[in-house]
Amino acid sequence: MLLTFLGTGTSFGVPQIGCECAVCRSSDPRDRRTRSGALLQSGGATLLLDTPPELRLQLIAGGFSSVDAVVYTHEHADHINGIDDLRVFSVRQRRPLPVYGPPETLERIRTSFNYIFDDAVRLYEGTSKPSLELHPIEPDCPIQIAGIDVLPLAFRHGHLRVYGYRVGPLAYITDVKTIPEAERERLRGLDVLVINALWWRPHPTHLSIGEAIQTARELGARRTYLTHLTHETGHADLAARLPPGIMPAYDGLTVETP
Repeated sequence: MLLTFLGTGTSFGVPQIGCECAVCRSSDPRDRRTRSGALLQSGGATLLLDTPPELRLQLIAGGFSSVDAVVYTHEHADHINGIDDLRVFSVRQRRPLPVYGPPETLERIRTSFNYIFDDAVRLYEGTSKPSLELHPIEPDCPIQIAGIDVLPLAFRHGHLRVYGYRVGPLAYITDVKTIPEAERERLRGLDVLVINALWWRPHPTHLSIGEAIQTARELGARRTYLTHLTHETGHADLAARLPPGIMPAYDGLTVETP
């Protein structure tokens, strides 16, 4: 099973527009962070985790040309606004692309991008739109998506409910502040944990880097990758400050699990 980080930045991305800080001016390609998303490949199937605004560029950069299903974490713009880039897959495959996620997230997508789902929207010759098939899923209810066994888990992100996903020995969790005890029990025995870590100082709706380190230690994953990073931490400096087994992710990084 392979997990590729398409993007590892926050909603502003790195570099930020108009910022002259050292990280935004860095020549290290690992410091260029597009908005967060990932691609999971297993058993010949490919799952896309979120549709960040740079999705087209991310997929081209990684050489990816097919997606079997999309799985959303939540409805914030930096996680859904690349949705129109899905049309290439439904057009090429000539069938709707299945999309999964929290019911409220899928409803927000339906209303925010109503042109996709409104049959009254007529397409002119030579134009296209995504053809998507929405499948609301519930937390703690295992489901098979494109032949891959997935366990959705629910967390809080401010006023929103956010889903993380466990797939075998791997878990992908972003935009959370805490991991409740019930979910911790479902995250035991991980080979790879992906978790958000905004910056070193506290934040009301995201784990700080210190909180992410503590959470990773408590969960006991063999390897932990931090994502959803800001321009306050350059890759090399952060990697040097993290304890063994905990690493910053970067755009384009591919991680393999058994």
